[in-house]
Amino acid sequence: MIAALAGVVTGLRTATLPARQPRLVQTVTGAITPDRLGLTLMHEHVLVDFIGADKVSAGRYDRDEAFRTIRPHLERIRTLGCETLVECTPAYLGRDVVLLKRLADATGLTIVSNTGYYGAANDKHLPAHAFTETAEQLAARWTRESTTGIDGTAIKPGVMKIGVDAAPLSAVDMKLVRTAGLTHKATGLAIASHTTTGAAALAELALLADLAVPASAFIWVHAQNERDTSIHVRVAKAGAWVEFDGISETSVPRHVELVRQLQAAKLLDRVLVSQDAGWFRVGEPGGGQFRGFDTLFTAFVPALLAAGLTKDDVRLLLVDNPRRVLGGGSF
Repeated sequence: MIAALAGVVTGLRTATLPARQPRLVQTVTGAITPDRLGLTLMHEHVLVDFIGADKVSAGRYDRDEAFRTIRPHLERIRTLGCETLVECTPAYLGRDVVLLKRLADATGLTIVSNTGYYGAANDKHLPAHAFTETAEQLAARWTRESTTGIDGTAIKPGVMKIGVDAAPLSAVDMKLVRTAGLTHKATGLAIASHTTTGAAALAELALLADLAVPASAFIWVHAQNERDTSIHVRVAKAGAWVEFDGISETSVPRHVELVRQLQAAKLLDRVLVSQDAGWFRVGEPGGGQFRGFDTLFTAFVPALLAAGLTKDDVRLLLVDNPRRVLGGGSF
């Protein structure tokens, strides 16, 4: 099966974009055209710190230790054909673009970082100014990161990452969605939103529509947690991205079925897949139990092929769809 997968990966890496001028994708090592992204993991984490926005800092961990722990896992997926990893840890939750660039330089993996704030977990990871500033003021902050760089570096975000709690959305969660919409209009960045319920995803899409932000700018992160699969279809038909992440050894059958359901509805071109893996956890000895990024390659893709999906279907999920959403266009 691994040999068969190697053939799929080879095909993925040789796919090219039709002629057009797409928006450049910002990575931690510079801007690239979407055709250079290759096989992409759309939602992973390298390092996280759950202590809370008022206490989080890079001084709470040893960057060298984190680098040594994480590097082999990135090198492993490079050998499996992965070319790009989107690192979705937001500011005030452990985002460290200096570490990400060091890892990218060492492994040859393209890494994309983010701008935005995480309002899930009852707002524990929101800075104080997120409650007092307007959406316009917050959008100016996020846009500034997109134009000048993150945390005093020249590294710019390639995507937005926000998080909301369940519907009905709180006032601060609605403000974060509006902020994301305003930032999208200023930068073109896609909005990846931690959203565990369909009701919340629909509420976010309504808020974005009020700002004239297209549904295609929105990624419903953790859509697999919504049991009503008709909402997956509804959101995908609206033009938004439905992301089935959290893929693990035990979840493979269900994730395959979720993908097949949207394929049956002829909506595979609105689906993203990833693992939500990694997690060097600041504050735990040795960073805790790091979960590698290889399950998608060693178990999930073979299961998709065994279920009747084609190599072209896999290419759509892992190459074409990611470069469309990150590149801000329909190819």
